Amino acid sequence: MEQVTIFREPGKFAGWPANYGMWAWGDELVVGFTVSTFNANSGFHARDRSQPTTTTMARSLDGGRTWTYGPFPGRLPGGRALSADEHMVKGLKLEEVMDGPEGPTTLTEKIDFTHPDFAFMAARTGLEPGVQSFFYFSYDRAKSWQGPFKWPQFVWAGVAARTDYVVVNKDHLIVFLTANKFDGEEGRVFSAETLDGGLSWKFLSWIGEELWGKDHGIMPASLKLANGDILVVVRAGHGHDYTMETYRSRDLGRTWGPMQVATAFKDNARDHLGNPGTLNQLADGRVVMTYGNRDAPYTIDAKVSADNGETWGPTIVLRSGGGSHDLGYPRTVATADGTLVTAYYFNEDAKTERFIGATRWRP
Repeated sequence: MEQVTIFREPGKFAGWPANYGMWAWGDELVVGFTVSTFNANSGFHARDRSQPTTTTMARSLDGGRTWTYGPFPGRLPGGRALSADEHMVKGLKLEEVMDGPEGPTTLTEKIDFTHPDFAFMAARTGLEPGVQSFFYFSYDRAKSWQGPFKWPQFVWAGVAARTDYVVVNKDHLIVFLTANKFDGEEGRVFSAETLDGGLSWKFLSWIGEELWGKDHGIMPASLKLANGDILVVVRAGHGHDYTMETYRSRDLGRTWGPMQVATAFKDNARDHLGNPGTLNQLADGRVVMTYGNRDAPYTIDAKVSADNGETWGPTIVLRSGGGSHDLGYPRTVATADGTLVTAYYFNEDAKTERFIGATRWRP
């Protein structure tokens, strides 16, 4: 394994690649994340909510060995950060400018989802009831982004979108999103689709049962398997028990089989709050799941399945030495030679900066 630093600056909090996305075109890789000001005394996440946050993208041209980074190369409503309102005080939130002239507009021309340099990114305001979500797309390997474009609300209580999608054909894209539950709390995942290049969208189906209170299923990560099935891993919480649960669809997201637990966290400190996973299929057919483990000793982990996600092998530690629970949110892509690059946020000491790291590895 090779450990790589994508972004690291003293006094900064860089986090949450899973919210924004990661894409690969051979050895050219791009990952999105957010950068804010570090504050060790600010609670579960060590960021200063009174300071602005910057949506950032990093690019590698050599399979993830070296990286450059810069601001998100697209239009930001009011110039404010995407998908981060829950981390900022009033006056800095994206939701405050969504209805202005720089807010999302209606898509008027079809997107070609099979364009060779295509990328798609979902974004949101925050997590509160009524949260708004929208999307961008790129035809130049994320060098520039078109959007933001409006999504229907899908669910009256709000939709908190992170980037996760399956391309079916030129006009057909399935997205996997998190809705606020009917009690207003974030926490139920569903699938939706467009059949006309993004001009219109429709709700497909719920994934998993309705949950109440603090119980939740959020942050789906999907994989279209070689056999045509779609496998989705969901970050789930039931009381103080946190798991990653998988669901399988054999009809392109219209119905889903029973839930299976892919991994369960011990939550020794009862403040784990879970972590999202991500899925990839290797050339030999094996399926890889990567995720952050917020239980001590604080690691980035993986598991491998030889039966399309029905069962999973032992835990593989991709990175050890974490300083606190404040880590994870990975995304993984494969390079031209099949090497996996797993990007995540990490810390080596609870009292120092959070950074974006990556592990280059082969199962």
